[in-house]
Amino acid sequence: MTISGNHPTMLQTNLQFNKENLERAFLNCQDVVFELRKYGSELTYSVLVGYCNSLITEDSDSYLIRMLSDLANVQSADLATIDPDAIAYFFDHFGATSLGLSIVSDVETAVDLVLQGYIVMLFDGWNCAVAYKSATFDKRQVDEPVSEPVVQGPREGTVESLGINLGMIRQRIQSPQLKIEFITAGEKSKTTIAFCYLEGVILPEILEEFRNRMDGIEQYDVPETSYIQDWVQDSSYTPFPQYRNTERTDVAAAALMDGKMAILVDNSPMVMIAPAFLVDFISTGEDYYVRTIFASMIRLVRLLAFFIALTLPSIYIALSTFHPELIPSVLLLAILDTREGIPFPAFLEALIMEVSFELLREAGIRLPRPVGSAVSIVGALVIGQAAITAKIASPIMVIVVALTGIASFAIPHYDIAIAIRILRFPFMVAASLLGGFGLMIMFLLTLLHLACLHTLGQPYLSSLAPFKARDLRDIVVRAPLRKFLESPRNRRLLDSTAPRRKK
Repeated sequence: MTISGNHPTMLQTNLQFNKENLERAFLNCQDVVFELRKYGSELTYSVLVGYCNSLITEDSDSYLIRMLSDLANVQSADLATIDPDAIAYFFDHFGATSLGLSIVSDVETAVDLVLQGYIVMLFDGWNCAVAYKSATFDKRQVDEPVSEPVVQGPREGTVESLGINLGMIRQRIQSPQLKIEFITAGEKSKTTIAFCYLEGVILPEILEEFRNRMDGIEQYDVPETSYIQDWVQDSSYTPFPQYRNTERTDVAAAALMDGKMAILVDNSPMVMIAPAFLVDFISTGEDYYVRTIFASMIRLVRLLAFFIALTLPSIYIALSTFHPELIPSVLLLAILDTREGIPFPAFLEALIMEVSFELLREAGIRLPRPVGSAVSIVGALVIGQAAITAKIASPIMVIVVALTGIASFAIPHYDIAIAIRILRFPFMVAASLLGGFGLMIMFLLTLLHLACLHTLGQPYLSSLAPFKARDLRDIVVRAPLRKFLESPRNRRLLDSTAPRRKK
């Protein structure tokens, strides 16, 4: 007999029948335990207690004793007189709410509850079961996010518990307009997916587009938010990220109030923000916890880092190979002096150093944290010095590669930093073939690609194209926070009768 299909297998009054079905469902699952217990007058009656000992931390017997004791107190009877008829009569007539239990009538539901950390009890002579929600093992506690460290601002990061993450977002937006919808995906994993949005703030077409794209995901196992990102994104082959990931609930709450969606998956700490535009990857949550002039200056530095990380090696290749007349004479003589004896052209020299730097970067990430930082720093110093000594690379090339690497580290979002690392190499190839003309072609092709790219049906270059002068207050520079608090979008969340502060 297989416990699957369209029709559930109902529990019977025969305890042995129920036990065989449950044990068949959990065949070779040695962490799932079924124990036979006795109760009633002279321990006449039997009860089967089932649970997964890898999910619970409490003794199963305490739940059985507690339930029988509460039942006896409610019925004003002696504990020894409790029998299956008394149990069935009570739950059939009064339900389970008074005792904090769940009533189960089919085998499939009992199996699901055991796998969710419940203790399920089946009584001989009764065709239902009761389930207690047991205390499960503790998960990682709320702590400062590792991938998004802050100097100022909240320091609570998301964890692997969906309920805790949703609770932290709900604490930040205490409004009934915050809607949370759930999807259960996968026949095996039964992963819970939650997506949040602010009703009246999010554009209806964005919400409708997301729901259409999520259609059909219920039949697949979704272990992490990155699977949802790949499922709903417009293009899987663009290097540019179309959605933003965060571990900070304040960033997720701010995105919700900005008319976006937050997607969370149980057992995953990452929150996916959709849609995400190119301008969203310039700012960080910390920009809104510092003064305007400082936040604006930092954003300008990030923009500079963006262009340095993308184009500095290709600009060096173009200038040194095709346009030396554009280099000041003193600097040109210094470059020629350092390149004396180098057997490789500028492109091959830059390619070797860039690949070496990428290898060091990946090695530093994959190694244990105490070792990784030391290996990446020492390795860069040793390899750079050895390359100069062996006449494989010039000192100016080592400086260019080092500045490029530092600039890529200054980009706050990992996904867009990866896109820049990928695009850097086509820019270098174009510069080595056509010089400045090749760089211009690559710029135009990249801009054309960005103009054609969409995220949830919205233009990827939103706020830039189509141009909105109002949105410039939060792109290159950050306007005073008062401007954001008084924006029309935020006014939708406020009571129209609330008093306004005088200017």
